[in-house]
Amino acid sequence: MIDEILLEAEDKMDRAVDAAGEDFGNIRTGRANAGMFNRILVDYYGAPTPLQQLGSLTIPEARTVLIAPYDRGATAAIIKALRESDLGVNPTDDGNVIRIVLPALTEERRRDYVKLAKTKAEDARISIRNHRRKAKDELDRMKKDGEVGEDEVDRAEKELEGLTRKRVEAVDELLAGKERELLEV
Repeated sequence: MIDEILLEAEDKMDRAVDAAGEDFGNIRTGRANAGMFNRILVDYYGAPTPLQQLGSLTIPEARTVLIAPYDRGATAAIIKALRESDLGVNPTDDGNVIRIVLPALTEERRRDYVKLAKTKAEDARISIRNHRRKAKDELDRMKKDGEVGEDEVDRAEKELEGLTRKRVEAVDELLAGKERELLEV
């Protein structure tokens, strides 16, 4: 029973670290990547549709993205969704593809992205700690009900602390890497 609680907590903590990594991947750096467009939803005939389902994305140069819509009728909706996104881009339609030239990041914008990354990291740490707290509460309940002995619960709590520490350190490493990437000119 204790092992199940620890395994569940570990799994949820790992998912929190993975989610932080995805969030960091969506934060724009100096070069274009397809992950920047993962969360953009286009109003396609009244239904919010992910951009990747409406066209193919190619990155011919470091700061240029080309989107070839599968349906030419969706071009205006794609352009509108891109303009309204938080990417700060101004897409142009050349008849065949939608061209996006990413502006060079200013120092101020880089600092804003670092703040955003720190916020995402703190959200991940909070999530990890919440999973630890839930597991600890379950262990305490088991001890109080007499289902398991105190020594077993103490051992499990130490193991839980170790799991938590490792996951928080993983988030911190991801954050440090993203900061270096963002501040690199």
